[in-house]
Amino acid sequence: MTSPQAQHDDSTHSPFETDYLARTLGPIAEDAGMALTELVANAWDAGASLVDLTIPEMTGGTLVVEDDGHGMTADQFRERWMTLGYDRLKRQGVEVEFPSPRKGWRRFAYGRSGMGRHGLLCFADRYAVETWRDGQATRVDIEASSAQAPFGIESEARVRREGQGTRIAVAVQRRLPDLARIRAMLAATFLHDPRFIVRVNGESVASADLSGAIDRAELMVDGGPPVVIGVIDAKRAGRSASHAGISFWVNGRRVGTPSWAIDGESLIDAHGHFARRYAIFVQGGEAWLPEVGKDWLGFKRGASVDALHVAVRDHVHVVLDQLGGTVSEECSEDALMSHRAAFGMLTPMQRAGVATFTRELVKATPAVSQDVLSAAVLAAIRLKQSRGGSGLFDKLAVFGDSDIEGLGRLLDQWTIRDALTVLDEIDHRLAVLATLDQLSGDPTADELQVLHPLIAQSRWLFGAEFDSAEYVSNVSIRTAVEKIFKKRLSPMDFSNHRKRPDLLMLEDATCCVVGTEGFGPGDERLIRQQKVLLVELKRGGHVLRREDLWQALGYLNDLHRCGALDGPSQLTAFVVAHTIGEDAELELPFVAGGLLRGSVRAVTYGQLTRSAHCRLLQMKDRIPARYEDMSGADLSARVMRTAQPASA
Repeated sequence: MTSPQAQHDDSTHSPFETDYLARTLGPIAEDAGMALTELVANAWDAGASLVDLTIPEMTGGTLVVEDDGHGMTADQFRERWMTLGYDRLKRQGVEVEFPSPRKGWRRFAYGRSGMGRHGLLCFADRYAVETWRDGQATRVDIEASSAQAPFGIESEARVRREGQGTRIAVAVQRRLPDLARIRAMLAATFLHDPRFIVRVNGESVASADLSGAIDRAELMVDGGPPVVIGVIDAKRAGRSASHAGISFWVNGRRVGTPSWAIDGESLIDAHGHFARRYAIFVQGGEAWLPEVGKDWLGFKRGASVDALHVAVRDHVHVVLDQLGGTVSEECSEDALMSHRAAFGMLTPMQRAGVATFTRELVKATPAVSQDVLSAAVLAAIRLKQSRGGSGLFDKLAVFGDSDIEGLGRLLDQWTIRDALTVLDEIDHRLAVLATLDQLSGDPTADELQVLHPLIAQSRWLFGAEFDSAEYVSNVSIRTAVEKIFKKRLSPMDFSNHRKRPDLLMLEDATCCVVGTEGFGPGDERLIRQQKVLLVELKRGGHVLRREDLWQALGYLNDLHRCGALDGPSQLTAFVVAHTIGEDAELELPFVAGGLLRGSVRAVTYGQLTRSAHCRLLQMKDRIPARYEDMSGADLSARVMRTAQPASA
């Protein structure tokens, strides 16, 4: 085996332990994720636009890292790859060299220690390298278990090959990488760059994206370059808990790991609600590269880094103050959820009382610990459960002046019956929406037994004008429906009409028809049908087609012409499905006798529920955990137990 170093007489040559290089590599030689992260960073430094990692399923398989970067000539390979501790910044500068097809691209290199290229030694004591450019490819086997040199070339060959790039491969003998962990680690280490794609076993890695910040500001650093600091809401951005904490990024690569501590000082409780929901990122440009440690596990110590930590610490305190109200509200929700079983056994009025008590306690004492808050909630639940309210005066005795004043104002403005009536109605409507959210996309959901009964007694979903007890399934409408649909349905299907006169079974849907009555203009002696609402509900998961809307338009035309309704009526049809196909119109006018008599509208379950949430003042967002532990079937059963009659 030849060594890259000059040969010396044995009397003057310093021997090496066979594991010298592995020990020098440190974490790179011991952690599969860190080793592969460094190799991806090397591809970035080589001007690559694509890096392909192939990870075997079992030990003994071949692990490959291949990029389309600038590659190396044989001389460049010996200088750059075979030099121990190669100083990339000194030899090549901070800017990355790109292949000629990427002329005009610009990026700054990550390389610091010159050790990352040996990352495959994490998996075995030898690996292979093939690198090509200028029509020439160099193929080399590297071995790192010699006493004469830390590593050396075991074999070398040169062949013709067009293009440019580098491919390194190793037969995995130890530390077989976990595929999911590698993907997650790479995704959390590099920012999204459309000009740099990383694939693992053919699947692109979704790199970190900090664009969804709810707050972003430029932060001045005393004696150092400015940085950008922002806050990410995990609920809005869909990020996992692995992103929680304060993360530092330089030139698009993360430095160290996220943490809620700076210089050993914990800024907030890492297990608290804020820490689990929010993440704070600090982005610095290439000017901060000299301050990054060689292994990217942290910053070097210095005045600029100390000033950066001070500026970030101060800004985090400002963020905590700004988001304190939201956090307090969510802390109270957490406390209630920690006793969800006992809380769920209370009546709606009792639950409202405990929830109000919890929110007021958090507002009055925002620094209360989660343990104390949980104990207080449990005490309140037990108080509600007790028949005589024993201990109530003991609790009132410790109320502050503001608590007593708030309780008195609540009782002055509301009676117990009024508050319960309002809360029950709101609770029922929110439960309907939660049920539809869970079941509307489920193709197995039974629309006749589950979905349509919800719709039939929740006409308010279609607009304020339908939120009225005047809408009924009266004799005229039932006669018209029977006359029309007997022609369209089989006798077996139509038998349902006698069981549920408010619901009809169609081939792929259910249908209900209701209307309002009133005295017609100019004739106050006889009542007639004024407005008719037809709702056709498709099965869960159905994609609405053009013919679905024209079919509903045919129903309206049949109703208008059947002669069973009391005079001309305004006819409105809603066709509800999970999604709307590209060929489907959103609305069709219904014209009869040259006059506009109504319309057919295509809507989705999602559109219905979003509109309803707006009319309910977005209460779902204020109490997001209220129904999260209930299945669609349980929610449906709960709603139907409290349902009001459809023809009330």
